[in-house]
Amino acid sequence: MKIIVPMAGRGSRLRPHTLTIPKPLIPIAGKPIVHRLVEDIAGVLNQDIEEVAFIIHESFGKKVEEELIAIAQKLGAKGTIYYQNEALGTGHAIMCAKDSLSGPAVIAYADTLIRADFDLDQNADSVIWVKQVDHPEAFGVINLNEANEIVELVEKPKEFISDLAVIGIYYFKDVAVLKNELQLVLDNNIIHGGEYQINDGIKQMMAKGMKFVPGTVDEWMDCGNKDVTVETNSRMLGFLHNDGTHLVDFDVKLENSTIIPPCYIGEDVVLINATVGPNVSLGKGCHVVNSSIKNSLVQTHSNIKNANLDNAMIGNHASFDGNFTSISIGDYSVLE
Repeated sequence: MKIIVPMAGRGSRLRPHTLTIPKPLIPIAGKPIVHRLVEDIAGVLNQDIEEVAFIIHESFGKKVEEELIAIAQKLGAKGTIYYQNEALGTGHAIMCAKDSLSGPAVIAYADTLIRADFDLDQNADSVIWVKQVDHPEAFGVINLNEANEIVELVEKPKEFISDLAVIGIYYFKDVAVLKNELQLVLDNNIIHGGEYQINDGIKQMMAKGMKFVPGTVDEWMDCGNKDVTVETNSRMLGFLHNDGTHLVDFDVKLENSTIIPPCYIGEDVVLINATVGPNVSLGKGCHVVNSSIKNSLVQTHSNIKNANLDNAMIGNHASFDGNFTSISIGDYSVLE
């Protein structure tokens, strides 16, 4: 089994957090999004993972590439890096990894997290995972026939078709078939929304009679913008806490401070006259003084004092003083 992970560019909806690191490497409950995604998929597939192929922008740099290779190696798999330097769509991204597109594979986009129990239908050519949503008009959805097979993909339907939204995780019994269809999409310049889309390859597979069935997930968590990323961090902390995962470093330095679970507290964190939690992640080396923080995500080596934070997201090596009078704020920063 292979896992193919299109990671696209750094992303704009999470600026300024994605100006220095790509969105898939932003930590959720102390672990990068893409790391959690790959581990969770590998865990529920219950199969040996042969290779994990990451499609990234070349500007991510060698350090990021080494981190991604390490994620694959922890699963006992080969890690492969491919580049998509132009934002030409999901179909184009997948084809950037065409040398790895053979045999059974899961394709998963790296800006989402799941909780699921995968059940691969061995009689199906493909499984498309979906989640029931309240506002299907905002998503791509599937249309099912009476045999519970997927017969149509519709992007943001104006009229109700179904409330089962495509979440961006796919299984192909032989991903080489998808590769062949996407090559035809590229060769014939089939473009929707200005990009080459995976859906056009899938639709061609359906037209040839291949069997597509839905898979369902228990939880689908987005990491598209700041608010939903903070919410996803909170939900993941809750799941991990209920699973009995130890989330607080044993050597956290506490002085007249309280931690209200669930929280992730990384190593070398110092809390002085602070109340942290619930639903807070503090990355390695953070210092929090005279502050209260809840429902927030703070990355690494940041200093927070005299603050009362709720629904906050703070990056790496940041300094925040709630009594600020002198400030230096760069592009895309927000103080509300």
